[in-house]
Order: sequence, then C-alpha cells, then structure tokens
Amino acid sequence: MAFEGLSDKLDSAFKKLRSKGSLNESDVKEAMREVRLALLEADVSYKVARDFTARVTEKAIGAKVMESLTPAQMVIKIVNEELTALMGGTQSRLANASHPPTVVMMCGLQGSGKTTHSAKICKKLKADGHRPLLAACDIYRPAAIKQLQVVGEQAGVPVFEMGTENPVIIAREAVKLAKDKGYDYVFLDTAGRLHIDEQLMAELKNIKAEVKPHEILLVVDSMTGQDAVNVASTFNEALGIDGLVLTKLDGDTRGGAALSARAVTGKPIKFVGVGEKLDDLDVFHPDRMASRILGMGDVLSLIEKAETSLDEKKAMELERKLKENKFDLNDLLMQMEEMKKMGSIKDLLGMIPGVGKKIKDADIDERAMDKTKAIILSMTPKEREKPEIINPSRKRRIAAGCGMQVEDVNRLLAQYKQMQKMFKAISGNKGGSKKKMRRMMPPGGFPGMGGMGGGMPGGFPGL
Repeated sequence: MAFEGLSDKLDSAFKKLRSKGSLNESDVKEAMREVRLALLEADVSYKVARDFTARVTEKAIGAKVMESLTPAQMVIKIVNEELTALMGGTQSRLANASHPPTVVMMCGLQGSGKTTHSAKICKKLKADGHRPLLAACDIYRPAAIKQLQVVGEQAGVPVFEMGTENPVIIAREAVKLAKDKGYDYVFLDTAGRLHIDEQLMAELKNIKAEVKPHEILLVVDSMTGQDAVNVASTFNEALGIDGLVLTKLDGDTRGGAALSARAVTGKPIKFVGVGEKLDDLDVFHPDRMASRILGMGDVLSLIEKAETSLDEKKAMELERKLKENKFDLNDLLMQMEEMKKMGSIKDLLGMIPGVGKKIKDADIDERAMDKTKAIILSMTPKEREKPEIINPSRKRRIAAGCGMQVEDVNRLLAQYKQMQKMFKAISGNKGGSKKKMRRMMPPGGFPGMGGMGGGMPGGFPGL
C-alpha cells in the first residue's frame, strides 16, 4: 500500500535510536538526516521534507527530551505529532450548507478519478441518511455522461444530465432541481483535461461564479508523483479549492506527493480512495495515517470497518454459539464471508498495533480463504453441522467436489477441531489465559487465514 516504503525507512532510522540508552544532539541530527532522505525518496518535496525535519530536530534536542528516561520514544512521539500536523492535524469534514442543497464541485485532471469518486462520496453520504444528486458537467470526454450514469446507478444516486449543453447551465439547472426535489447535496462532475489549460480553468471559474459551490474538491491521483503538487498548486491558485481527494492510495505508490500537496496548498485531505469498488473510500484521519506510517497500527479504523461491514445480528448469534460451544462449519463459512467484506487480510492485520511490521514480508495467500470456502461448500448441510460424521469416503467425495486433495480436507478438519478446543477453553475460563491460548493455536493458523493465525501473538483477531 501507499507509504509502505516510507514506513520501512522511518522504522530503520528509529531502530538506531532505540538501540541507544541516551541521545545527544548528533544522534538526533543523524536520525533526522535519514528521515529527510526517507521523505525525499517517498516523493515528498524538498522544501516540505526540509521544514519537517527542522521542526522535529528543534523540538527533539530540547533538554526535556534528552533527559527523559526513554529519549528515543520521545523523538518518535515528536515525529508522530509533526507527521500528523503535516497531513492536516485533525479530520476535516465535508461542508454542510445551512440552507440545502450543499453544492460540491469536483475538479481535477482527466483520469484522476473524479467521476468514480463523486459516486463514492455520494454513496457514503446516502448511507448516512443524505439525499445526494450527481450532475454530469463533463460534456467533452467520450462516454463521460454514460460513465456517471453507470456509477450513479451502482451507488443508488440519481444523475442529472442535459447532454452537451453548456456546463454552466447544466450546473445551474442541477442546483435548481435539487432545491425543487429536496436533494441536500449536489455533486458537479466537471470536465478534466490531460493537462492544465486556460480553457479548463475558465470554464471552472464560470461554474463557480454561477452556482457558488460550498465546497470545491480537487481529485488528485496519488500515483502521479511530484506532478500532483503542481496540479494542486495551480488549481488552488485559480479556484481556491477547499479540500483534496486522493485516489489510488491502495496502490504501489510512494505517497509522499500527497503529503506535499496538502502542505503546499494548506488545504485538508478529506477523502482517500483505497480500491476500485464504490465502497473503497475512507474519510481521511491524519492522526490515524501517521500512526500507520510509523507502524503503530490503526485500531479505530479497523473498528469502523467492522462496524460498517459486519452484521450485528450475525455477530450476536455467533457469540451465543461460541458460549454454548456450538460453533460449526456453517458459522466458519459465515465468518469468512463477513471478513471478506472488510478488505484484504494483510491490510486488516496491518491496522493492528505491533502486527504490521511482523506481517510485512509474510507470504499471505489471500486465496486461502476462498479455498477453505470451496471445501466447506462441497460438504452437505449435515456434514457442516456435524463434521465428526465425515469419514474417509466422504472426504474423498468432498475433495473431488472442490478440486482439491483429501489432505486439504483433513487439514481443515484438524484446524476446526483445534478451534473447537480453543473456544471451549474460552467459554470455560472467563479469565482467558493468554499463554494457554497461544499453545492451542493451530500450527498452520486458522482455516482460510493463509497460515497466519498460528504465527500471530494471541491468534488471529475476530475468530
């Protein structure tokens, strides 16, 4: 994911500090030199990297830090605070007009993801009880209107379009319709260009003057490197943007340009795209992102993902079954389907403090869960309820049905038995001896977890 290289480099720099019992000024300056190089390699602009390390150095060489019992931890704490400040300090919310509709103008270069992310934000707003409307103001790009209609339908959000009419008129009429029909948000999907030009800016200025948007969001492709900084600066000078939406933050991007764009414009990052699906959009929390970059995990985001993705009734039913030691393979199948909604296993584990670094180089087979599901689905309902009835002939039938080996079926059943023992121990011992739990973890991990469960301290969370 984005910032992974930066995270590794910072961890290396801090490792040297942790190895020292006490710190002097030269130790701090040497560490900050490595931090500056890490930021530059991550595509952070030179000025932003220089100013960042200067602020950290000034605070870190103070007597309070040097005389503390754990100076290395104090330096890391300062870096965490400054990194959070660099990314905006606190979460910045989307504008909410006192007299609806709230007009949001989406702008950016062609291919940055404006259309898709307009629909993503609208879907998130709709889930929160709002009534958003999408307006097709891009009349130049082939099939732009059709694309907006497709993603709008997928998000369950209506789309207003007037064909190739003047975009200024389209924006004005969309806002008028929203007032008449009671929509509380209007998202104007404006046209982009392959590069910044006067014609693009003139049109955007005209739309802004006509509808007076409450929010102008610039969509920036995180993969574009330092060009993202130039784009952000130009749009901000011409339009006065209110916030940034970063796309492709899940990809193999160094991510530093995103930090630079925020620092150069002074405008907050409001949303980040973390995948291709319409649900793959996160509200940006600077403190949480700083924590993840420094390898400290992001428990709050993990909890939020669970709350939005998992079915509460199913969770309560599962809890009852665990207490009564009635957990069967149907329940395991349901759990895997619920976990799948939350995203990739590696990303979820990376949000747990102390785990991200341990699994960074681990070979996690994301398809392991699918293989386990295939084995379970090859069983009859009775076999899923009572796996103990599965004899050798049944195992051969199940293996043939899912295209795997009998050994794979045996492995799953052995892991399931181990899980049963562990859950029985939990229900019988409310204190929950952690050492005992570790000893009971299956050597290969829990079924469907790609062999990770057994390697985790305390086991795989959520099961």
